[in-house]
Amino acid sequence: MSTEPPEIQPSLVVGADGLARPVWASTDELLRGYYDTEWGMPVRDERGVFERLSLEAFQSGLSWRTILAKRPAFRSAFADFDPDTVAGFGEDAVTRLMADAGIVRNRAKILATITNANATIALRQDGGLADFVWSFRPERTPEPVTFADVPTKSDESVALSKALRKRGFAFVGPTTMYALMEAIGIVDTHLLGSHRRGSSGIWS
Repeated sequence: MSTEPPEIQPSLVVGADGLARPVWASTDELLRGYYDTEWGMPVRDERGVFERLSLEAFQSGLSWRTILAKRPAFRSAFADFDPDTVAGFGEDAVTRLMADAGIVRNRAKILATITNANATIALRQDGGLADFVWSFRPERTPEPVTFADVPTKSDESVALSKALRKRGFAFVGPTTMYALMEAIGIVDTHLLGSHRRGSSGIWS
């Protein structure tokens, strides 16, 4: 039996373009494009934050690749994630959405999206969803070298989860909220050495 240590899978892969990316974004064109241009860049508008919050909730239990591929259909089905329109969805709309093969047909998540649209509207009297979520930005961001170094939640994501639930939001658990914080630039979990590290301008 060989006594050599097992080969360690690298956390970063340098592509043909000379740019270092994490393994998950190194081969699939859709994921690579999302990683290179969008993930971790600041999102500070209400509609943008509502969309990401909604998609992160739909992603629960599924791969992000699945959600990303369905995003155009999600946008069409949910009126480009306009909170005012989604908040007015009734049972007929829910029936339509449950019959839409282009999205994730999960009734609880669909209802949660409508609930969250109403909660988003209610938050406007206190500064709005975007400012509310961004108020949970931590003093420091992680500096991961490998995937094992990337947290799945934080004290801030736990606090954000509790605060949103008090405001009437659903499907906003601490892990889902940490993924949201990563996606919209509140924290930077790009691996050290990645060409995207620090690109948000939020963390140097």
